[in-house]
Amino acid sequence: MTSPPPRQDSRSSAFRRWLLEGTAPSTPPAAEHEGFYVEEKAVQARHQTHPWWQVMCLTGVDYFSTLGYQPGIAALAAGALSPFATLVLVIVTLFGALPMYRRVAEESPHGDGSISMLERLLSFWPSKLLVLVLIGFVATGFVITITLSAADAAKHMTENPFLKGALGNAQIPATIVLIALLGAVFLKGFKEAIGIAVVLVTLYLGLSAVVVVKGATLVFAHPQVVQDWLGLLTRSYASPLSLIGAALLVFPKLALGLSGFETGVVVMPLVKGDLGDLESQPTGRIRNGKRLLTTAALIMSVFLISSSLVTTLLIPPEAFQPGGVANGRALAYLGHEYLGEVFGTIYDASTIAILWFAGASAMAGLLNILPRYLPRYGMAPDWARANRPLVLVFMAIALIVTLAFKADVDAQASAYATGVLALMTSAAVAVSLSAFRHKERGLGVAFTITSLVFIYVTAVTVLNSPEGLYIALMFVAAILAVSVASRVQRSFELRVSSVEIDDAARSMLKEFPIRPLRFVAHNPDETSLAEYRKKELRARQMAHLPDDDPFLFLEVEVDDASEFSDVVEVTSHQVAEYRILRAKGSSVPNTIAALLLHLRGKGTPPQVYFQWSEEGPVSAAMRFLVEGEGDIPPLTHEILRRAEPDRDRRPIVHVGG
Repeated sequence: MTSPPPRQDSRSSAFRRWLLEGTAPSTPPAAEHEGFYVEEKAVQARHQTHPWWQVMCLTGVDYFSTLGYQPGIAALAAGALSPFATLVLVIVTLFGALPMYRRVAEESPHGDGSISMLERLLSFWPSKLLVLVLIGFVATGFVITITLSAADAAKHMTENPFLKGALGNAQIPATIVLIALLGAVFLKGFKEAIGIAVVLVTLYLGLSAVVVVKGATLVFAHPQVVQDWLGLLTRSYASPLSLIGAALLVFPKLALGLSGFETGVVVMPLVKGDLGDLESQPTGRIRNGKRLLTTAALIMSVFLISSSLVTTLLIPPEAFQPGGVANGRALAYLGHEYLGEVFGTIYDASTIAILWFAGASAMAGLLNILPRYLPRYGMAPDWARANRPLVLVFMAIALIVTLAFKADVDAQASAYATGVLALMTSAAVAVSLSAFRHKERGLGVAFTITSLVFIYVTAVTVLNSPEGLYIALMFVAAILAVSVASRVQRSFELRVSSVEIDDAARSMLKEFPIRPLRFVAHNPDETSLAEYRKKELRARQMAHLPDDDPFLFLEVEVDDASEFSDVVEVTSHQVAEYRILRAKGSSVPNTIAALLLHLRGKGTPPQVYFQWSEEGPVSAAMRFLVEGEGDIPPLTHEILRRAEPDRDRRPIVHVGG
């Protein structure tokens, strides 16, 4: 008598179901290969949609949290010029980044971001390679957002007057705990993440507004600080033109204030649209996505200008220096200084909370964008379509990065800036090319100017801090290595989403007089009558087929070998007495295997006849991976073996000399 399975197995099974909950399968399982395939759809939105302003809070925890350190960065980089340099940042935000990403939201409303716009410009392997490189920069920007924000939150904790004694030098442990808590939120679900984001953004912006208003009242009460500031600018810069030039030169150091736009378009599937929205044209989602981007940009612009003014006018310059009391926490310094230690601590708490949760927008971006590309390319396992396994993977990477940088905020800043700016530059180029392609010359010129601005800012950032580029390239190399390894490992999957046979081909198959169906594989480039006759003679000699036993020739054309899963289209042709089925797919052996499984129905499995290839095994393997061809007979047999474990149901492969 067989004993029942141990309780541990059921627990393991329950854990697996929980872990993979929400996975969207790419192809039907082999057990369902009974004469048809369900067409694979694009990755569907696996999360409940929310009003645009709530999703804005999710993206805003990253964007708005930069107020925690942006005024200090501006003051440290530009000194008394900080408000003018910040004004340049606001102009670029409102007249460069905002129109650019509104265009991205319109053309890529399904969460693909600006990457999909560039993907469509190229084809085959160059398109895939470009996407993988850009995803490397996405991973850089988003992962470093998680680690840098958590490290900055930990820094605020360890420097708070009430916590400093208790925490001491616990920067690294505090950062690790914050990252683990962030992961726990996303293991629970997106709904919880958005709810937390709404509370944190509302609280943080409200308290920041209190600090800014208090600072403004102090400035109005002491107009001498404005006169002293203007006098310093007059002495330092000979003319308004020199002041503007200096502000433009300093601007690249303030570019971190542009973060958040790419996340805003990546999480668009979370934005609730109209009831009548179509998947092909979600008009309501696009409109609300644009509202999200515009509102966030306007709110941030107001806070950037006002916070820069009050911090520059009210905080001594030496306080912004490394080790100074306002370094990286200018608004928090004003809160403690002018609103009391109790309010200052409350503001510290809100800053710590929003900086910690700034990683939420990055995590949301990663969870939305990676499953839209890598599994579709066959460059990630199917479980990568589920949220929870990805959360665990990203948390592990974030912990490794934190330990590698010792939770140092400054050490990670250049990598963060490089990742963000590379994505914004690629988006600018994408919308410029899109505008010209749609014959919108005026917009094309405007977006080209924006592209040049971002190219300049990215180049300056990389030249000043090349280590950021090195880190980004490490992420790119890791993405490429994992993607190639996964593609190689998954190459023997069936990789066909559906088989579509036209009416003429169906009629030809119905007229076939006997079963099993017999196919002779033939090169589609050799279509002369003499070639067909020569191939028939070899096939009959090889398989000892009588002259009156009919068969069909089977030819496969590779349309795009870089695609992982494809729709196989089958047509029929006839040359003299020879009847031919021609199929189009992304790989010859996978296409043949899928067609044979499709045609077997409930009866005798079909049979296919091949000749051995004269190609060497190494070059054949490379051709299979890159061109979808190679040594077809053994590859077809291996794909069939994996797709159909039952030998009695498996189509038969014959190979001869």
